[in-house]
Amino acid sequence: MILVRHGQSTWNREHRIQGQLDPPLSDEGRRQAELLGRRLAGRRLTGFYASDLKRAFETAQAIGAVIGLDPEPIPGLREIYLGEWEGLRTVEIAERFPEAWARWSEEPDWDVVPGGEGAARFETRVMGALDAIRDSHAHGDVLVVTHGGVIQVALHRVVGRPSHGLFPFKIQNASISVIEHGDGRMVVAGSNDVGHLEPELVTEPGPG
Repeated sequence: MILVRHGQSTWNREHRIQGQLDPPLSDEGRRQAELLGRRLAGRRLTGFYASDLKRAFETAQAIGAVIGLDPEPIPGLREIYLGEWEGLRTVEIAERFPEAWARWSEEPDWDVVPGGEGAARFETRVMGALDAIRDSHAHGDVLVVTHGGVIQVALHRVVGRPSHGLFPFKIQNASISVIEHGDGRMVVAGSNDVGHLEPELVTEPGPG
C-alpha cells in the first residue's frame, strides 16, 4: 500500500487547521502533484483511491493524468474532523480555546478538540477504509492519496500503537510512505519520501 499525502493546499501555506474543510491545492501543491505523478509513472497498480476532499482528490487526479488511471473517491479516507478548530490558525486557537489548547500543547490528543470527531471514531473510520481497500486487493500495489492524520493512523497501527493525535512520524506534503502486507503481518517499508520533489517544494508538515 503506497500512501501519499496530498500536495500543499492554500491553507497549508497559510498554516490554518483544515480538518474536513475543503481548500484546494496551491500552485506549489499542483507542482508537487505533477512530480508525484512522474515518480509513480510506470508503476503497475491494482487499485487507486483517494480522499474525496479537494486537496487530496486534486492531487490524485494530477497523478492519474500522468499514470493513466482515474482515482476512486473514498470518504472514509478524509482527514479527521476537528470541530471548532477548523479554519483557525494555532494562535487563534490558543486565544479562543486556552484550556483545550494548553492540554493539547502538553500532550496532543484528538479528544481535547471541542466538537471534534475524536481519536477512537477517527481511527475506526480510517482502519475500516484501509482494510476494505486491502481486502479488495490481495496482491499487487495499491495507491492511496490521503492526509497526514490518516497516514499517521496507518503507520501507528503497524507498530502497534494508537495515534490519539501524536505525530512521531514526519509526513510532509506530497510525501510517499509504504506499508507492505504479507504472511499475515505488516511492515513499514518507507515513510515521508520526498526525493521526487524539487528542494523549494519540500514543505514542513502542516495541519491536515
